[in-house]
Amino acid sequence: MIADLTSGTQSVILLAGALAGGGIALLVDSLVRRDRRSAGTDSRSLSGRTVRRLRGFGTRLPIAVLVGLFILTVTAWPVAALAAVAMILAWPALMGGARAERQQAERLEALALWTESLRDTIAGAVGLEQAVIATSRAAPAPIAEEIVTLADRLRVRVPLPTALHRLADDLDDASADLVVAALLLNARLRGPGLRQVLTSLADSVRAEVEMRGRVTAGRAATRRSVQIVVAVTLVFVLGLRTFNPAYVEPYRDPAGQAVMAIVVGFFAAGFLWLKQLATYDLPERFMHSSGSSEEVAR
Repeated sequence: MIADLTSGTQSVILLAGALAGGGIALLVDSLVRRDRRSAGTDSRSLSGRTVRRLRGFGTRLPIAVLVGLFILTVTAWPVAALAAVAMILAWPALMGGARAERQQAERLEALALWTESLRDTIAGAVGLEQAVIATSRAAPAPIAEEIVTLADRLRVRVPLPTALHRLADDLDDASADLVVAALLLNARLRGPGLRQVLTSLADSVRAEVEMRGRVTAGRAATRRSVQIVVAVTLVFVLGLRTFNPAYVEPYRDPAGQAVMAIVVGFFAAGFLWLKQLATYDLPERFMHSSGSSEEVAR
């Protein structure tokens, strides 16, 4: 039993476990890199799907293996080790999303800037197609690739409605659909009032960015609270196992591991519940690729 070993023996076991975990992690990482170099892997096969999943984990996989082996060596609790591995692998899905929300807000802000730039360019008695090409040279960075692609399509004589439909698919956002819909109506009807419409849409997009910022701040507070709960729980359990092993001795038995699995299940359900609380539904898009296909057919 680990509790009966001397401190020197425990140090040797910990070092051996860390070395073994590092070797396994390096082996897994080398296998993933070797498969990455082999371009002939069939992505539809079972091995191809497995390789894609391993690549999706990235550096989290070797880190999870190391942490799992460390916890197994220190505590001798297989359930705790498996729970730690699962938590590290699922961490972006449970606690992540902040970077994606930040990037989405930056894209919306860039869309508002481009809309205003397009409005000001049109004010100089320039046609819509020429205005799009002109504004593509100084498009905001978060959506520069999509706007430049739109301008390139117009240069190779792609019809404006078709190019705008493809722009909506490239941006893939409900707010962008509103801007593209206004441009589509003007491209078909060639009526006045586009400047006023673009001004209103830019203001609407900025209001949405502000609203999403407030929601994101609330979600950040929820994420921080969950992270504090996770950290305090892990430190408390490891502290008990290290400084008072007799208190947690029953968890070494199979029945104790079963009880621990139930407790871990409750924690997992709580994390999923908190994830649902921190999620808000975005408005659905109303422009899809079918429109672009119809335009091409015409």
